[in-house]
Amino acid sequence: MAAPRNVLRDEESAAAVLLSNGGKEDDDSPTGKRLKSERFPVSRWELAAFFGVFLIFSTGLFCIYLTMPATEYGKLKIPRSISDLRLLKDNIATYANDYPTQFILGYCSTYIFMQTFMIPGTIFMSLLAGALFGVKGLFLVVFNATAGACSCFFLSKLIGRPLVSWLWPDKLRFFQAEIAKRRDKLLNYMLFLRITPTLPNLFINLASPIVDIPFHVFFLATFIGLIPASYITVKAGLALGDLRSVKDLYDFKTLSVLFLIGMVSIFPTLLKKKKIYE
Repeated sequence: MAAPRNVLRDEESAAAVLLSNGGKEDDDSPTGKRLKSERFPVSRWELAAFFGVFLIFSTGLFCIYLTMPATEYGKLKIPRSISDLRLLKDNIATYANDYPTQFILGYCSTYIFMQTFMIPGTIFMSLLAGALFGVKGLFLVVFNATAGACSCFFLSKLIGRPLVSWLWPDKLRFFQAEIAKRRDKLLNYMLFLRITPTLPNLFINLASPIVDIPFHVFFLATFIGLIPASYITVKAGLALGDLRSVKDLYDFKTLSVLFLIGMVSIFPTLLKKKKIYE
């Protein structure tokens, strides 16, 4: 029973100090540090900037949707499952053939919007491109995925540092240490991360500007590194009727191929290390 009394006594002492300071917690005290770390890390101005960018994107997306025929509004729904995707594909296939320019504009805007603001579901958009356009949909997917990732990069550069440090402190420190060790061959390492599922793409998009990865390296690694996974997804979209779950996309064979391609991209770095040791 001694330990609970000590805890209570510490809490009472902390409350007494808080009252004696006029309701302001001492930032240097353990209690002050704990309370400070539990607060939401984004300031009001950063939050206002985020919603401002979100509003601009949303307005542009809404204006694009206004150009679509009114009869199509009820058929537009972001798919959350393979069955939803099949239904969406059947509903808008005719529209995509009759109004290809408007459809591609709406598709690209939706994809980039989702990628920028980290809205789940872009994998279904990639499958949809394969189902509607075949292998040619690969160019559409790579373009949108790269544009959305770059947009997310700049958004994180604007307001992302406190949020990423709050959500993934350990992972961010690990990523920063790995980047620091591979500055000479940074493009190869970023290609490896993009090709393989070693780190989530969402984390890479948000953390890259925080650990000072140059934008041109980020762009090239994203554009080239997303091609293998995008090809797999688009090809699966061609056989949408046979696909049962998103998990079927990345079986052991597929993951092995991706890691093999990733190892090829990072091979120059490993070769350089070997020469240095010799």
